[in-house]
Amino acid sequence: MDDIIIRRAIASDAVDLNRALGQLSADMGDQHRAGDGDIARFCFGPAPVFHALLAVAQDGTVVGAVAYSPFFSTVYGGVGVYVSDLWVDAQTRGKRLGQRLLAAVRAEGIRMWDAQLMRLNVYHDNPKALAFYERIGFVPVSDTQYLTLSGEALESLGEQA
Repeated sequence: MDDIIIRRAIASDAVDLNRALGQLSADMGDQHRAGDGDIARFCFGPAPVFHALLAVAQDGTVVGAVAYSPFFSTVYGGVGVYVSDLWVDAQTRGKRLGQRLLAAVRAEGIRMWDAQLMRLNVYHDNPKALAFYERIGFVPVSDTQYLTLSGEALESLGEQA
């Protein structure tokens, strides 16, 4: 694992980052709608809405990626880091790279925002991922429910106001 470095993604990494996140979507059976331009704009543009780290092998191959963003919690009275995407190449899994990527997010969160917690979501039908996160120390929160508003419902919200 010493031959893999973890570093902050930069604008010239947009294509590689999107390829890694696209592979995550494929692995999960999700549709991947983000294009390279979306990644460039939203991660590296004038008003970034997320940050990313890459795990890169000695030959330059991206073997892991994580996307994250800050959020403020009044309950904790401070900033948290939300991990929206974590991907490790199939051949590299089982070598603690996922844990190393999360540790690097933790360090970046503390450096950038003095982050006090980390949050992420796991699909119910992904017990391996759930076991991985629980092994690290993540705890399921049963008193909240993840909700999404999108598409026509999101558009109509503006009309209701």
